[in-house]
Parts: sequence; C-alpha cells; structure tokens
Amino acid sequence: MTDARFEDGAEAPLRLKVETVEDLGVLAALLQDAVFDTGDIHYDRKARRLGVLLNRFRWEDRTSAEAQGRPFERVRALLLVSDVRAVQVAGVKPGVKGTVLSLLDIDWQPGVDGTGRVELTLAGDGAIALEVECLNVALRDVTRPYVAPSHKAPHHPE
Repeated sequence: MTDARFEDGAEAPLRLKVETVEDLGVLAALLQDAVFDTGDIHYDRKARRLGVLLNRFRWEDRTSAEAQGRPFERVRALLLVSDVRAVQVAGVKPGVKGTVLSLLDIDWQPGVDGTGRVELTLAGDGAIALEVECLNVALRDVTRPYVAPSHKAPHHPE
C-alpha cells in the first residue's frame, strides 16, 4: 500500500495561526497525541522562538478513514511558538535525541497586559512551559500524510 496524498482528499496541508484562547483550543485538539523526539525541540533564544517538529495524528481525517475503511494517517508538522521570554521544562531533556514524547494538551495561563504562559502537557508527567509576551503560535504541516505505523487511532480509556 502506498502512503496517502493530500491530493487524494482534495485537502491542503494545515497552516494555522493562533492568537486567541479559542484558537488554542482547536490547535490543542489537532495536536493531541502528537509524538516527537526530544532532539526535535529547538529554542532559539535570540529569535525568541521555540519550534517542535512532530508527528501529529490527523484527527480531522479520522471519520473519513473509518468510513472508507482505510488506514489512519499521521503527518509531520512544525509547531512554532513566538515571542518566548523563557522556557521551563519538567521531565524532558530538550536537544538530547532518543526520547519520544507524546503531547496530551496545550493550555494558556494569562498574565498581565497580554503576557502569559503556554503549557505543553506531555504523557508521563512531562511538561514544557513557555513564558510569552503574547499568544502567538503557528502550526504547519510540512510533509504529506503517511499511514500511521500502528494503523490505529489513539485511544484514551475513560
């Protein structure tokens, strides 16, 4: 079986810009269960930007895949958080390759005058917290979708 293509579904790669709490909720839903290697986290202090190259499950395609009886898909995507003033990590060693992390949620904690904290909650009690000047997050798919290696949708027991 060949990998899926955007052309197959007449879809385009996701390109999202997040500037409101409502937008962040949509982004968090699309990125739930995304996986990435610690070596794919990069913080550019001078540019004040944190980037994460991740493999996200294509939640937006799940219903179609089930209806058509075809495999579920993932896609490589770039998550960029801009205007970052400080980064704090717990249970994570950024830049050290070989540890795979799973993203569970992204949350916003407002501060004073538009500042705040973007929190990436990871499976296994890990977290990445970003002190930011404003909510300025982007997501961009950077590859074509591919068949999810597990052939299954992520599942969370209730």
